[in-house]
Amino acid sequence: MTTKPPPGWITTTIGEACSIRNDLRLPISREERATMEGPFPYYGPTGQLDAISNFRLDGTFALIGEDGDHFLDVEKKPQTILVSGKFNVNNHAHVVESTNQCGAEWFYNYFRHKSLRPFLTRQGAGRYKLNKAALQEVPIVLPPPEEQQAINALFREWDTAIQKTEQLIAAKERHQGALVQRLYALSDNRGSSSRFGDLLEESMEAGSTGRYARKITVKLYGKGVLAKEEKRQGSEQTQYFIRRAGQLIYSKLDFLNGAFGLVPPELDGYESTLDLPAFDIAPTVNPIWLIGYLTRPTYYTHQVGLARGQRKARRVHPSDLLASSLQVPPRDLQDRIARFFTFSQDDIDKSKRLLESLKAQKRGLMQKLLTGQWRLQVQEEAN
Repeated sequence: MTTKPPPGWITTTIGEACSIRNDLRLPISREERATMEGPFPYYGPTGQLDAISNFRLDGTFALIGEDGDHFLDVEKKPQTILVSGKFNVNNHAHVVESTNQCGAEWFYNYFRHKSLRPFLTRQGAGRYKLNKAALQEVPIVLPPPEEQQAINALFREWDTAIQKTEQLIAAKERHQGALVQRLYALSDNRGSSSRFGDLLEESMEAGSTGRYARKITVKLYGKGVLAKEEKRQGSEQTQYFIRRAGQLIYSKLDFLNGAFGLVPPELDGYESTLDLPAFDIAPTVNPIWLIGYLTRPTYYTHQVGLARGQRKARRVHPSDLLASSLQVPPRDLQDRIARFFTFSQDDIDKSKRLLESLKAQKRGLMQKLLTGQWRLQVQEEAN
């Protein structure tokens, strides 16, 4: 059911309301661009590709892809770009200029996360195209220009808040990384050499055989230190092993990418195959200190030799891990590092939750304001 626009709003098409300026596009090969280095951005359908020595566009324009796979993931991938200043666009994006009816920024916001599937044609497997004729037929709802500007301004404020939160998270992660590096350098200096086999014991508690196993997997370093539930079903023939809360778990295939985790209490009793082995940790070792030790990128620069196989199939087997060594500091230093690591990560996670909340609230606002379900009070200009 189509919602009727509010009074003063109109429903029209992009072809009727917008100015498509594909005549300003400038297709240049990567090889040519390499000889044209300069200050002016060169855009494709999903972002900046390069910077070259001259420009064709000067002003504020909206870009929307002519082809690409981003059309299939409107929730996570923006469908439009808003660009201001002097720049260039290749021939894989449509260029939309402001008119008296429709501002480029309104177009950018309106179609940023809007599905265009009914207007796409297919170009081979997984490749979709939005040609100019189809783009012109796409419906668009337009408030009066003053209301467009007020809504755009509100969205800009939300974008600023989101951007500042992202910058804050990045700063906190850099700060955490620098301090972790210093703390673990101190840890190494005060540590004594031990074998992993003296600290870990592989768990082989047999679980289910079948595709209905409750699977567990792990994240890569920098994305958290807990294992998580895996939604995909397993095969009927695969043997699974039960994992317990507090165990260390890692991916044989992703070892060199830092795929380690700790099994959280809520996933106690979940299962994995031997491709994700799990270990009980000795009581002399703080698990948080250990996971911090293992998820440092610098750890892997010294452990490449543990991996067997070639290229993407390189794996680290439990026997090789258990035979390797690490520097273990006194337990009181482990505990201090673990407290910092936990406090720092909790602070970062809190900021990430705020970021997700801001994004969700903005998406909710967009759904209401771009359709006219909610209205903004627009002050009339004085004569």
